[in-house]
Amino acid sequence: MKRTSYIGELGQAQVGTTVTLQGWVNRRRDLGGLIFLELRDRSGTVQVQVEPDSAAFAAADTLRAEYVVEVEGRFQARPEGQRKGGLADFEVIASRVTVLNAARTPPFELEKGEQVAEDIRLKYRYLDLRRPEMQRQLMLRSKAVAAVTAFLDAEGFVQVETPMLTKSTPEGARDFLVPSRLNPGEFYALPQSPQLFKQLLMISGLDRYYQLARCFRDEDLRADRQPDFTQLDMEMSFVTQEDVLEVQERLMAHVFRVVLDTELPLPFPRLSYHEAMDRYGSDKPDLRFDLRFVDVTDLFRGGEFAAFAGAETVKVLAAPELTRKQIDELERVAKQNGAKGLAWVRREGDSFTGGISKFVGGQAAALLERSGVQPGGTLLFAAGDWKKAVTALGAVRLALRDLFNLAADGPQFHAAWVLDFPQLEWDEDSGTWTYMHHPFTAPHPEDIPLFGTDRQGEIRAQAYDLVLNGYEVGGGSIRIHDPAVQAQMFQAIGFSEAEAQEKFGFFLDALEYGTPPHGGIAWGFDRLVMVMAGAGSIREVIAFPKNNRGVDLMAQAPSPVEDAQLAEVGVVVRDQE
Repeated sequence: MKRTSYIGELGQAQVGTTVTLQGWVNRRRDLGGLIFLELRDRSGTVQVQVEPDSAAFAAADTLRAEYVVEVEGRFQARPEGQRKGGLADFEVIASRVTVLNAARTPPFELEKGEQVAEDIRLKYRYLDLRRPEMQRQLMLRSKAVAAVTAFLDAEGFVQVETPMLTKSTPEGARDFLVPSRLNPGEFYALPQSPQLFKQLLMISGLDRYYQLARCFRDEDLRADRQPDFTQLDMEMSFVTQEDVLEVQERLMAHVFRVVLDTELPLPFPRLSYHEAMDRYGSDKPDLRFDLRFVDVTDLFRGGEFAAFAGAETVKVLAAPELTRKQIDELERVAKQNGAKGLAWVRREGDSFTGGISKFVGGQAAALLERSGVQPGGTLLFAAGDWKKAVTALGAVRLALRDLFNLAADGPQFHAAWVLDFPQLEWDEDSGTWTYMHHPFTAPHPEDIPLFGTDRQGEIRAQAYDLVLNGYEVGGGSIRIHDPAVQAQMFQAIGFSEAEAQEKFGFFLDALEYGTPPHGGIAWGFDRLVMVMAGAGSIREVIAFPKNNRGVDLMAQAPSPVEDAQLAEVGVVVRDQE
C-alpha cells in the first residue's frame, strides 16, 4: 500500500483519518500486552499503539529496533494529560503492521548519538545517518545548495563542470596523483581547485560562472578540513573588487534567510589583513565578541624589563579574573603558537600584582587607561616580532572565548571581510618570496611598481576572505589579466620563463588572446554548512567523510590494490621499511 505522508507532515488536519506510514522502529515497549512503537522516518517520530485484539498485534510482537515496517491505522490526538507538544500530541492506533525487513541488533544505540566513539559511528555511517540530528544537517545542506543555485541562476551565472583529471600545478598543497594507463609514467592530478579553468571560462567569454566543485588536497587533516571536499566556485568578468563583494554579501544573506530564516546585516564589516592581525591576532577573527589587543610597545620601550624593552611590538589583552591554573594553560596555548611565554599581571585596585607586576609599576596608570581591565581582571602580554606576538596572543584570545563562553552574548552569526592581504610572503625555509594566496592574484595597481624592488613585501593583493564566526568560509581575488603583470608576479616568486611555461603554458598562452578583467571567489561549502548547523566538525555535515587520519572506515579506503592493477598503470610500490 502507498504511504499517505511522511510522519512530520501529520498534524491536527489528519486527526480521525486512516494513515499509512513507512519507516524504522525507533523503540518498542510491551506494557502488559499493549505494545507501543516509536516509528521514525526522515521527517519525525510518532507513537504507534497496538492493542491486544488488533490484527496488527502478532506482527508487532516480533518487532525490534531498526526493523523496517509499514503501519496502517487511525491517527488521533493523545489524551490531554499525555501531550508534550508537536507530534507527541498525537498517536496512531494500528490496524495493520507489515514487516518490510528485519534488522540485526545495531552495534551502537542510535539515541546515544555523539556519546558513541566517532570511529564506530564512521564505520557504520549508514546507521549513524539515521539519527535525526544527522538527517537535519544533511537536509540543511541540501537547502543551502538549492538556495545558492536559485540565487546564482537569477543573477545570470552559468553552471559549468570543470575536469576532475588535470595537470599537477603548485597551488599550496600536495596533489593527489592518478597514473595514466594510456600514457605510461605520466600522471593526472585531482584538482585542488578549478582555479585555472574558471579563469579560462572568463577568457572564453562566459562572463559569469559557478560550480559546486569537488576538490582534493593531500594535506594534514583537522576538524574543518577533509582530503576531498566541496567548494562553491564563482568567477565574474568585467568586475571590480567592490562588485564581487556586493554579490557575495547578497548571496550569503539569501542563503541564511532561506535556510535558517536569519537576517545577516548588510553590508558586512571590513578589516584589512593588518588590522585583523593587529587587533585580533588572526586573519579570520571571530567578531562575535569584541576582545581586542591594545598596543603598549611605547610604554616599555627602553625600560627595565629587557624582554619588552627592545621588542618590535608589545600587545596586551584584558582578560577576566584567572586562576593560576588557567594562566598556565593559556601560556601553553601561547607557546604552541610560537611565543616564548605569556607574561601577566592581575589588577588590584589601581595597581597590579603577580607575574611581571614589579616591572609595570611606572606604567600602571597608563595600562589601566588603555586596557580597561576590570578590578580582579588579568592582563596578558605578548612581545617580540609583530607577527609571532599577535598570532600567539590571537590563539590565547580564542582560548579565552572558549573558557568563558565569550561569544554567547554576541550575535549568533557574524560575517566580515578581511581585505588587502600581502601579495607576497617570505618563506624562511627556502629563503625566497612566495605567493600568499596563489600566483594569479592581482596586486593593487598602484603597488605594481614595487615588484623587483626591496619593497615588494609591501605589495597589497586585491584579495579578500569571507570570515564567519572565526572561520574562513570563502576566499578570492581579482585576477591578473595583463600578461606583463603575470610575468612580473612569476619573476617575484622565482619562476623562470621556462618554468612558468612548463607549469602554466596553456594558461599563459590564453592570456595573450584578449583576457577581460575578472575576479572570483570560492566558498568552503562544507565549512559554511558546519557553521550554519552549529556542528563541531565538517564530518558532521558530510554524508560519508574520512576520519582525522584520512581513512574511510566504512569502505576501508585507502586500501592495497592487486599487483596486476599496479602493473597495468606502470606503478611499483616500494617496501615502506
